[in-house]
Amino acid sequence: MAKQTQMLKGVLEGCILEIISQEETYGYAVCEQLVQAGFSHINEGIVYPILIRLEKKGWLLAEKRPSPYGPKRKYYRLTEMGERERNEFILHWTETKGRVDQIFERRISDENA
Repeated sequence: MAKQTQMLKGVLEGCILEIISQEETYGYAVCEQLVQAGFSHINEGIVYPILIRLEKKGWLLAEKRPSPYGPKRKYYRLTEMGERERNEFILHWTETKGRVDQIFERRISDENA
């Protein structure tokens, strides 16, 4: 389970960068988009530490804005460095996914032969 968690953290970073690249948004909205994408076990306790880490790395800028539903919300947007990291993630994810898919497709075709 720990290995799965580590792999998921890296993937979530890339997904969060992608979500925020599409529009400035706040943490709870990021969680909702991840859940809608199929990450049903994701919650604020997982997402907020990642947002804080990405902000500390300089990949995100945060701005507190009034909310009609209570306290101010922290809205995030990508920095130039965050955009570069997002692009690198996409490149590495595509390469890695292709390699993993090849291995499993080979196994499936061997089983069907």
